[in-house]
Amino acid sequence: MNMETESDKFTKTETTSTAVEARSDHSGSLINRIKDSFRPNELCTVPEDAEISELTDQEKIQLNLASQPYQKVLSQRHLTMIAIGGTLGTGLFIGLGYSLASGPASLLIGFLLVGTSMFCVVQSAAELSCQFPVSGSYATHVSRFIDQSIGFTVATNYALSWLISFPSELIGCSLTISYWNSSVNPAVWVAIFYVFIMGLNLFGVKGFAETEFVLSIFKILAIIIFIVIGIVLIAGGGPGTTGYIGTRYWHNPGSFAEPVFKNLCNTFVSAAFSFGGSELVLLTSTESKNISAISRAAKGTFWRIAIFYITTVVIIGCLVPYTDPRLLSGSTSEDITASPFVIALSNTGSMGGKVSNFMNVVILVAVVSVCNSCVYASSRLIQALGASGQLPSIFAYMDKKGRPLVGIGVSGIFGLLGFLVASNKQDEVFTWLFALCSISSFFTWFCICLSQVRFRMALRAQRRSKDEIAYKSMLGIYGGLLGCILNVLLIAGEIYVSAAPIGESSSAEGFFQYCLSIPIMIVVYFCHRFYRRDWKNWYIKTRNIDLDTACSVENKELFNAQRDAEKDLISSKPFYYRFYRFWC
Repeated sequence: MNMETESDKFTKTETTSTAVEARSDHSGSLINRIKDSFRPNELCTVPEDAEISELTDQEKIQLNLASQPYQKVLSQRHLTMIAIGGTLGTGLFIGLGYSLASGPASLLIGFLLVGTSMFCVVQSAAELSCQFPVSGSYATHVSRFIDQSIGFTVATNYALSWLISFPSELIGCSLTISYWNSSVNPAVWVAIFYVFIMGLNLFGVKGFAETEFVLSIFKILAIIIFIVIGIVLIAGGGPGTTGYIGTRYWHNPGSFAEPVFKNLCNTFVSAAFSFGGSELVLLTSTESKNISAISRAAKGTFWRIAIFYITTVVIIGCLVPYTDPRLLSGSTSEDITASPFVIALSNTGSMGGKVSNFMNVVILVAVVSVCNSCVYASSRLIQALGASGQLPSIFAYMDKKGRPLVGIGVSGIFGLLGFLVASNKQDEVFTWLFALCSISSFFTWFCICLSQVRFRMALRAQRRSKDEIAYKSMLGIYGGLLGCILNVLLIAGEIYVSAAPIGESSSAEGFFQYCLSIPIMIVVYFCHRFYRRDWKNWYIKTRNIDLDTACSVENKELFNAQRDAEKDLISSKPFYYRFYRFWC
């Protein structure tokens, strides 16, 4: 029996769209070839035959989602960088300051809780995405393992959150540039970055991936530089130092701001914003060269959380007292004066004069990266909703280059809201736009974990072996259960601080600015259920969950032989390599 190489350890998905690329007429002119690339891809739908006609409607949908003709061009290096650096944005570089104002211990505990939840979510999503690499990934898995109406609610709210983030981040780009040149109308910078980001995504997934690869490297290097400098400053080194700092600020002014519990809950919002999008790499399952790349990228989540978030949080807590008034002085979410990174380095002699410019470059790179991710993620989710029949079929449009053009177009329409930067009402508009999906991230994460739990329960109910799982979550079914519990607690904490905000009186307006997404999701859920006219089946029974359609493990004997060969290969390596492969 011929064994595949280690990089091809998992059975690759064999669908009608695999290894198929549109071939343009190279004998024509460049303009004609470009025009031809925008024509619809004939492989967007699965042709009906006698065997397929016997499938249920839901099985046909899953097969169709698995057959979307995306180009499989993403390699291990792309996915690794997207997983590690793709979510390092303004939430960490600036938003961290709002959480630090609650106290360094509250900040650390909040990030540990949300980080643990995020690790469970990514592992759960990776298990499902490797087993069923379909368009829309975890957003469409919810419909398969829980309920169609819940799946529609999750997918639409998740797509909406990316769509709204795009114009907001475009405004962030313009404000960041305005730090150096305030004489130019910020709408000009919005237009420039809008054209740049839309152009990148019209280059296809390769343009997105290569851009993220470069930007992620820059952000990772910036974080590493800050960690090294931070450790030196804590130990008493560096120019203009006041001596050894250590845990001085944990004792004076203290570890927790009063009231302790409410301030702890207050850190959940910014922590979620910082970690938000960590699951993005799993959306690339249909555009990855092989399934093993997805699983290894998911394993790297542990290191990203441990090094780039928790280590940074500890260093920031040691360098900046939570009573520093500059933490809450930012005029916008992109104002670098409120960045704890800037504050931490601002009193270091000659270094302080240069740090603002350096951090502004880092923030600009981070914002551009998030803009790129917004268009990519929202366009894929919209295409999946169209392909599954939950939106009109026009939204499923794919061209010969594997680009979801209608999805990209919808993202572009939302991006035009960025020109509100020229209005004095932009803050009010975006406050309420973000209110539409403020708490939906926690709900999405909860549903991802619940989907993995129900997948494992379905295996047990149908007496199937766990050996059929292409990639097993590092935490097993217990990671899914823990993720569900943590996200319920995080939702409860956010509702609590929304109803009783710190230092302010309770108000309906303040509550719905954070929790408007709750009634919105309820309305969307019942509207979809009314459209289905199904009031009897509120969830899919585990014995009825489809475990075969579009499964990546088609030949179980070959799959098990490949996995055994891989285990033998790894076990023959030195200890350090076995340790590395366990975590990466």
